[in-house]
Amino acid sequence: MEFFKSAVASAISKGPSFPYTFGDQVDVDTSIWTLYNGTKREDGSPCSIFSFDVTANKSRLPMAKNAVRKLRTLRHPGVIKVLDTVETETYIYIATERLVPLRWHIKRKSMSTETLKWGLFGVAQTVKFINDEASSVHGALRVGSIYTSESGEWRLGGFEVLSSMKDDEAIIYNYGSLVPDSGRYTPPELAKSGWETIKKNPLPAVDAYNFGTLIFEVFNGDFMGGDQAGQTKNIPPTMHSTYRRLVNSNPKARVSVGAFLEQGRRNGGFFNTPLIKLTEGVDNLGMKSEEEREEFLNDLDELSDDFPEDYFKMKILPELLKSVEFGGGGPKVFGVVMKISKKLTDDEFESKVTPAVVRLFSSPDRAIRVSLLDNLPIMIDRLPQKVVNDKIFPQMVTGFTDVAPVVREQTVKAVLTIIGKLSDRTINGELLKYLAKTSNDEQPGIRTNTTICLGKIAKNLGVSNRAKVLIAAFTRSLRDPFVHARNAALMALAVTSDSFSEDDCAGRILPALCPSLIDKEKLVRDQAIKTMDIYMQRVRKFAATMPDTVLPPPATETSATPTPRMSTPQPSEAASWTGWAISSFTNKVSAAAGEITSSVSNGATNTPQTASAPTSEPRRPPGTASASALHRQAVASPPATSARTSTSSNTNDYFQDSTAADEDNDADDAWGNMGEDSFFDAPSEAPKPQAAAKPFDDDGEPDFAGWLAAQSGKKPSAKPLPKGLGKPANGRPAAASRVATTGSIGSGAKKTLPAAKPKPVAAKKIDTAPKETGEEDGWGDGW
Repeated sequence: MEFFKSAVASAISKGPSFPYTFGDQVDVDTSIWTLYNGTKREDGSPCSIFSFDVTANKSRLPMAKNAVRKLRTLRHPGVIKVLDTVETETYIYIATERLVPLRWHIKRKSMSTETLKWGLFGVAQTVKFINDEASSVHGALRVGSIYTSESGEWRLGGFEVLSSMKDDEAIIYNYGSLVPDSGRYTPPELAKSGWETIKKNPLPAVDAYNFGTLIFEVFNGDFMGGDQAGQTKNIPPTMHSTYRRLVNSNPKARVSVGAFLEQGRRNGGFFNTPLIKLTEGVDNLGMKSEEEREEFLNDLDELSDDFPEDYFKMKILPELLKSVEFGGGGPKVFGVVMKISKKLTDDEFESKVTPAVVRLFSSPDRAIRVSLLDNLPIMIDRLPQKVVNDKIFPQMVTGFTDVAPVVREQTVKAVLTIIGKLSDRTINGELLKYLAKTSNDEQPGIRTNTTICLGKIAKNLGVSNRAKVLIAAFTRSLRDPFVHARNAALMALAVTSDSFSEDDCAGRILPALCPSLIDKEKLVRDQAIKTMDIYMQRVRKFAATMPDTVLPPPATETSATPTPRMSTPQPSEAASWTGWAISSFTNKVSAAAGEITSSVSNGATNTPQTASAPTSEPRRPPGTASASALHRQAVASPPATSARTSTSSNTNDYFQDSTAADEDNDADDAWGNMGEDSFFDAPSEAPKPQAAAKPFDDDGEPDFAGWLAAQSGKKPSAKPLPKGLGKPANGRPAAASRVATTGSIGSGAKKTLPAAKPKPVAAKKIDTAPKETGEEDGWGDGW
């Protein structure tokens, strides 16, 4: 082989230029030609090269030259297409379109019956042309003289003895018997009387007989001789009668190939098949009328999946795409395009179909757009990501706002198909913007499908805004008046539960789910319970991992004296929220109680009711003795024998000589505005008459007299006393008032004199409203 190639290359270098490169040799039937695969040097396109060695086959040189001449001059779609020829004294080269011997397919039985019929139909048309229009005889019609092109179409060759019957010196008369294997295929009259007999019989008789043997060979794999002529094994029944007439032993009784063709094309004939009608009508599809186009489309629908793939890829597909794009083929034709495209390789699909699909997405024809969206699942895997994101999606988004509801709905459904080919920026930007519009569509079905779509593409959304988008969309759908929209929202929430945080589950989703539990539709209620269970299980699981409390542990008590508490309760007081609040408040007031305490000799404790006095002692925490006294008056109940007098008069006696004006603001700060606290209201009932107390007796009481004497020695304050602390109008002496007050405080340790009859004291109402009386204006607030 290598030696032969080198010899060929050497011969070419010495002869005229041949712009083709030889490739591998192709096995063919016995022939005067050697077939090679080749390529065109200019563009690398594939071709086939028939080579004839003049030196080795000098006796058959006229046959080779006849074949070259006839191939050049005989132009028909069913004849091998010649690209170039070269003739020298040593070789003859014929460059043709890339061909494959039909024998390969027949041996492998790779063609269906319909495809074989379609191939025979094409060959019959070519033979008819040769016989009728060219007035010629092929003379070597058999499987070995037929090839298939890249498009799968059957091409007729073997023109070594093709002769015009108008030529008296036709080559077929002298060289017909030199054709390889001519003995098996020679008609009986020629085998008996020689090739000169052709002149005496009808012109088509030789080719008619050979066409009959071709039919038998195609359906059975081989033709061994004249004994098999007329046998109908494996031949379609509809052909039987006409086939027998082709191989009739009487050449004058044979039916011509043209007549055989017409017989088969009749209504119900063996050539009246969808595939054959499709190939006849595809060339002028764009020029057909509406009725003819509809008939053509019906034939397309009848096609089975065993059509000749190469022919549809190379011939039918381009014509169908042109019809869809420019000739108004419509969605029906595009459906056939998709059916054919399944047989294409990825490279073929990208080169033949993808450009047309991109252009069709910009078509204003709604029927075409819907067909494109319907067929997206078939072609999405073959469309490059960049093409989908940059070219198809920008054209596709117009469907979201189309006035036709069917276009909007199909566009929403198509999102699930193309989502994997869109960039994150496109998904989280433009796509969500359009889905937000369709979620408010007037058509309930579109709103429902949008919710379903969001649920299915949740994993494709950006993490930063996924929860925000889904919660807003699904919770709004929960309030949709369309029952299936609400149900879709519940199902979408169920399948996207992992997309939300526990805080979103508990704070936003569960509250939104609750109204669905009592929805008017049982379908929604049942789904709401299922969805609620999913979120409750997740919340419970998360709550089980949380600590019991985040409050700091209580401080350990280091002394027996209780520490004042402002807000945080001790463990023993945390039984109820009201309990610890009031307890803390009371303890706060008690902590600011009286300043002077002393134990009397009889064991009773007397605490004088006094306010903050201007003494030299250090300043105490906020709160005064008067607060303690008022608290006891309001909370503690004295014994029945206790005598009570007006607190106001005692206050006047104690503080009439006070000059500690600087203490006023401190007391005001300590009390604050107590006008709204009922705990601090003075008693409003009139004091009961009581027996005159015995003359003042120390009895272990604090030395208030000495303290008063010390105060009287000071210079009286130039400032007036606050309102309510002036001397009473009746001018009672301070001592008597103090005795009465002291007696009321220490009534548990004193004896009452029955002879004394007390003077009734009018109850004085405490003015608790703030008065603007200068610097010491806060005092009245506390009282």
